[in-house]
Amino acid sequence: MGIPTGFKIFFHASATEIWERLLQNCVSNQSFHFVNGSFSDRYYKAAKQLKLQAMAKEADWGEGFQFQKRQIPSDVEMINFTHNETSTGVMLPVEEIHAFRESHPQALITVDMVSSAPYINLDWCKIDAGYFSVQKCFGLPAGLGVLALNQRCLQKEALLRQQGLSTGTYHSFQAQYEKAIKNQTVETPNMLAIYLLGKVCEDMLSLGIARIRKETEVRANRLYTYFEQHPEYTPFVADPRFRSKTVVLVDTAKGSQKLISYLAERGLIVGDGYGKMKGKQIRIANFPAISMMDIERLIKGIENFSTGNKE
Repeated sequence: MGIPTGFKIFFHASATEIWERLLQNCVSNQSFHFVNGSFSDRYYKAAKQLKLQAMAKEADWGEGFQFQKRQIPSDVEMINFTHNETSTGVMLPVEEIHAFRESHPQALITVDMVSSAPYINLDWCKIDAGYFSVQKCFGLPAGLGVLALNQRCLQKEALLRQQGLSTGTYHSFQAQYEKAIKNQTVETPNMLAIYLLGKVCEDMLSLGIARIRKETEVRANRLYTYFEQHPEYTPFVADPRFRSKTVVLVDTAKGSQKLISYLAERGLIVGDGYGKMKGKQIRIANFPAISMMDIERLIKGIENFSTGNKE
């Protein structure tokens, strides 16, 4: 993934926990959040619950942002992006995220890449922290969050401590860093998940990140092309610039439950719409473990359901 050697890797229980750790360790007052779905909204609300002066730029579900119209106070301490909003299938262009390093050089920039790592191609010199969970693109059981952060985050945590603010206990960045430099963890870790993540990464390295990204895009293009031409099912994200390559959301004109059940009976598992879109959409995972053969089987299953074919 091109993470520089100057970054440290910390393990947590989940990406949800990482939200809290970043806010506690790196923000004394103001954070800014780009919100366009359930998960980015939950991160924003977590900041509110921690009594921070959290601000947000919101977009409708299924839409991205006009970043050139952003208005962010110059004294904001942290700017938070959800690169791939799992609930809406919106993927933000990384070059737009990178541009904030120049326009807001003092702010820490964090990237939620829970459902896009390792596909996402970040310039780590232009962000300060990126994080993911292992249950999406890495194909593992839930229960492990991975945070990569740079020295600026560690320095900000030290500054908050000097100001007499609490940055947490055993999961403060100071405590984690002191263990990390010894290749240790602050508590008994999820050893099985860490071991399996290492094995998955070995497999991915044998394929190469360029191949993984290319194959992900080919499968995504196949799905979007199919649904653009379908009489009943249409891509939820209208603007192709913001369509996720790893989570494809599809509007179902007549509801999603019968289709989901039909596919499940044939060993094809797709997700329902998330939150307020439940029962109105299907969500298709396009993660590295998915093959083009799997995509073609799924398309055939949807086609058979649409035409009344019971195969």
